[in-house]
Amino acid sequence: MNRKPTASWQTFNIFNIIFLTLLALAMFLPFLNVLAQSFSSSEAIVNGRVFFLPVEFTTINYQYVFSDAAIWRSFGVTVYITIVGTLINLVATASLAYPVSRPEYAGRKVIVVMVLITMVFSAPLIPNFILMKNLHLVNSLWALLIPGAISAFNFFVMRSFFMQLPNELIDSGRMDGCSELRMIWSIVLPLSKPVMASLGIFYAVGHWNTYMNALYYINNPAYWPLQVKLRQLIVSEDISIDPSATQFSGLAHMDPEGIKMATIIIATLPIVLIYPFLQRHFVKGMMVGSVKS
Repeated sequence: MNRKPTASWQTFNIFNIIFLTLLALAMFLPFLNVLAQSFSSSEAIVNGRVFFLPVEFTTINYQYVFSDAAIWRSFGVTVYITIVGTLINLVATASLAYPVSRPEYAGRKVIVVMVLITMVFSAPLIPNFILMKNLHLVNSLWALLIPGAISAFNFFVMRSFFMQLPNELIDSGRMDGCSELRMIWSIVLPLSKPVMASLGIFYAVGHWNTYMNALYYINNPAYWPLQVKLRQLIVSEDISIDPSATQFSGLAHMDPEGIKMATIIIATLPIVLIYPFLQRHFVKGMMVGSVKS
């Protein structure tokens, strides 16, 4: 029997919709302003006439960004660490989470406590830097891939998922003569696609937005990811114009703010475009391990 919503419940829904709408606008309108400035002329940007729509529409800012080899190099570095780093994360996390989830593993409780400690107490920056230096990882892309190979939070999510797998499937695989690796590849991983997809997205977004580790450990501009390159453009008082790029009409008279905004859009757009298609995996990632039958 369906009950009619009460007046107080309807009032709550109205205020909830208004609040969420205002919150969404507070997040979306700044991005819309950045997008509008990236397509506006330098005069309009300098005079403060750009709000949410481009003024004197132009693509000259994107022409400069696309002609800058350093930005493309940083974009390639970001794509590389996102793909390779995510694969390393998933393999490392699954390699630790699966054996710890099995009751026959004698040392699982000790491992869980050790991982839990890392969530509460994190190592200071200076010891981390000394460790990276002694391992010869400074000025290497491995400094962006190895230290965060396993996230403690993602480890517990994956471990919880593995613990929910029926023991009968594992036992039947062993009775059929499967080795542990064959059982993981043929039985466990096919059943773990939801958690792998969810955590893969979490890891990929983290690698795409990597900034602090690159700022600490990477001094060579050739290895800068896109976020560090973007930071250099934002804090720079003057953006030098590449003489080879003057083939574009009026390029030497651009406003640096327009170039910065165009770079921000290029750095943000891939995640914005991918997220709607993968949103359901985010929801699954939050629900994985939360309900047991």
